[in-house]
Amino acid sequence: MDSLNGKTALITGAAKRIGREIALTLADRGVNIAIHYRSSADEASALLDDLKSKGVKAWAVAADFEKPEERDSLIDHALAVAGSLDILVNSASTFPADTLADVTFASVVTNMEVNAWTPFSLCRDFKEKVGKGKIINMLDSRIHGEDWSHVGYILSKHVLATLTRMIALDYAPDITVNAIAPGLILPPPGKPQEYIENLAGTLPLQKHGDPKDVSQAVAFLLESDFITGQIIYVDGGRHVREGS
Repeated sequence: MDSLNGKTALITGAAKRIGREIALTLADRGVNIAIHYRSSADEASALLDDLKSKGVKAWAVAADFEKPEERDSLIDHALAVAGSLDILVNSASTFPADTLADVTFASVVTNMEVNAWTPFSLCRDFKEKVGKGKIINMLDSRIHGEDWSHVGYILSKHVLATLTRMIALDYAPDITVNAIAPGLILPPPGKPQEYIENLAGTLPLQKHGDPKDVSQAVAFLLESDFITGQIIYVDGGRHVREGS
């Protein structure tokens, strides 16, 4: 088991939701955190204070992943403020609603750019400019089935799942590459907590999850030196039911 104490992680989308919980969980293990955010400057500032109160170093780095120049400079920016990187967690994503009846080419392109190409591009930059360490990509448990209400989104997550397996092979042995596929953890932005509470009974475990369930799985993968190319479903068993 690899100690994380003193390591430094860049976490995309870290200012809010699951990304924030990952940052806090890793900080509890002594990891210094570079917080990536797009427009959530206030949330990123609050998280900086929370992380520093845990005794670790923390920095905030802004980038809009729909702007290639900002995406392509993020690893350099993180290295400049932090001095070094050991871990990359690709947590940021876009989640627009669309169906087969109304999905557009533009929506598919945006989802692919933010949810698949950007994580892959950051992985490639991490390999080139850092050269050694660990990568975690955030997927979605519905890659084991379909998400009929978010077509462009789930297509992009399928692509990222394939890329995760490919780069795990290509980047070995110096970099491990794994993924987490969360399920019913948080309600979508704008939805109340009741949204997931009402769906909890559809899962084999009959309950919804918590961001800590995801962050603990991330920490487990980062603490291992002998796991790569793995996807861990943190979804109360939903992928088993959808795949049966």
